[in-house]
Amino acid sequence: MRLTVDGHDVYAYTGTRALVAAQPTVVFVHGAAHDHSVWALQSRYFAHHGANVLAVDLPGHGRSGGTALPTVDAIAGWVPRVLDAAGIAAAALVGHSLGSLAALACAACHPQRVTRIALLGPAVPMPVSDALLAAAQADDHVAFELINGWSHSAGKQLGGNQVPGMWMTGAALRLMERTRPGVLHTDLMACHAWDGGLAAAADVRCPALVVMGARDLMAPPKGAQALLGALADKRAVTLPGTGHALMTEQPDAVLDALRAFL
Repeated sequence: MRLTVDGHDVYAYTGTRALVAAQPTVVFVHGAAHDHSVWALQSRYFAHHGANVLAVDLPGHGRSGGTALPTVDAIAGWVPRVLDAAGIAAAALVGHSLGSLAALACAACHPQRVTRIALLGPAVPMPVSDALLAAAQADDHVAFELINGWSHSAGKQLGGNQVPGMWMTGAALRLMERTRPGVLHTDLMACHAWDGGLAAAADVRCPALVVMGARDLMAPPKGAQALLGALADKRAVTLPGTGHALMTEQPDAVLDALRAFL
């Protein structure tokens, strides 16, 4: 689906299904240097099981126009404008990494537009190493390599993709290589600079799901503990032996967690 938001073309994958006003809606928000395709299994499942799906490409990412939004709060404010463009009053938000922070901030600032939030691979705060920020600012390929190495658990870097014939780390690297210059640095700085996570969590009144990877080096589970403490209505799922690339390493387990919650 093509939408116009803030004067720019925005792409949202709908699972090949038209939006139906009477159905609940789930919005999927990807992380840094990613696009809607990271939600392939989960978005398609809900689209074919009674929900409207909008798996968005953030501005400046994937098939969407415009430039990458520089802050978590800017992304959080953009999501309701996507809903307006699609004619949707309220939706559940599912976000990964940077997208999880945006979903959290959106639920706090726009409670009437958000029915539930699912936060995958969150950390509050979410600091980014100086080496990674410098490499991303220089558009150095090593930034993609660092993220790829840190995002996948050690075992999964050797293989074991649940989709036969798919190379897990190779596909992730190619996705990031398609990112426009400067976008990764903008995304990482948005994560690094956001200090409103705990205040936002305290303001969230809708149910929240937090999904963590036990072997996550990008956003270790300990980084989500204060967040869990601040959320009023929450449930937590930790996937054993899993890194930050939750939807790639454990697609079925992520889907099961979302099905049970949504």
